[in-house]
Amino acid sequence: MGQVMAICTSTVRGVAKEYIGSAAFTPEWGIVGDAHGGKWHRQVSLLGAEKIREFNKRGAEVSPGAFGENLVVEGFDFRSLPVGTQLRCGQVLLEMTQIGKECHSHCEIYKRMGDCIMPREGVFAKVLEAGTISVGDEMEIVSSAGKAHYRAAVITLSDKGAAGEREDQSGPAIAKRLEAAGYEVIEQLLLPDGREKLEQQLIRLCDQRQPHLIITTGGTGFSPRDLTPEATLAVAERNAPGVAEAIRAYSMSITNRAMLSRGVAVLRKKTLIVNLPGSVKATQESLDCILDVLPHGLDVLAGTSGDCGSPVIN
Repeated sequence: MGQVMAICTSTVRGVAKEYIGSAAFTPEWGIVGDAHGGKWHRQVSLLGAEKIREFNKRGAEVSPGAFGENLVVEGFDFRSLPVGTQLRCGQVLLEMTQIGKECHSHCEIYKRMGDCIMPREGVFAKVLEAGTISVGDEMEIVSSAGKAHYRAAVITLSDKGAAGEREDQSGPAIAKRLEAAGYEVIEQLLLPDGREKLEQQLIRLCDQRQPHLIITTGGTGFSPRDLTPEATLAVAERNAPGVAEAIRAYSMSITNRAMLSRGVAVLRKKTLIVNLPGSVKATQESLDCILDVLPHGLDVLAGTSGDCGSPVIN
């Protein structure tokens, strides 16, 4: 159980937020009147009161809202909670959607202290149920992400697609297939071929948004610009070769050109990343191979299931 110690909002972005006693929350925007609201996953930002106190002991002397946070809450180490955790405060129901954020330009606090806790300790949430929160209200964890559904992200690698010279069909086809299988597709990205941007996005997704699954499509062939496997391996913490081997073996029964795909499958934190080829047909055949088996592996990875000793029977 936690307690709301401060509520802070601002009418413009990029400035410290001002303390207010209570605020209305709505799924359509977030906090009514706050500039960071909108129809997106980062409607509300939260920070633990203990983290602010620890930072102030270093001489920071910051007040609530200085980091751009909306809610300061006593009693929770938000960073230790998984994305998908739901928080109840009176009528308001929040769902955590992201942990930490990129710091594109250092704030005044960082310039003064050489550090800022919001990028690593702050979390973000979306509003599921509307209501009003006031300072002093109690907040509790009512559920966490589990086996009910899985979160996924889809990344297409294509120089022509990213340049607007070709319509991306593989990414949307994968997303549609995942949604039909019960996944919540939280992001779809279209990137140029190559390593740098893909590595950045894979790290951001795994570390901050924490999807159970990331599917990439494209960049797995022999072309000099086909570097998706290299980017994927660069961010990996562990390898999951069986997934990629199964895809190639299954695809070989359809076309012997499948041996030319260099796609890999790896694990980073609690996310499985799987490389698929770039054509719509090849992506759907690959999903035919793995989609029924993935839930068990994702449950084991998330710590919500046991070992892999029992076979999957279709």
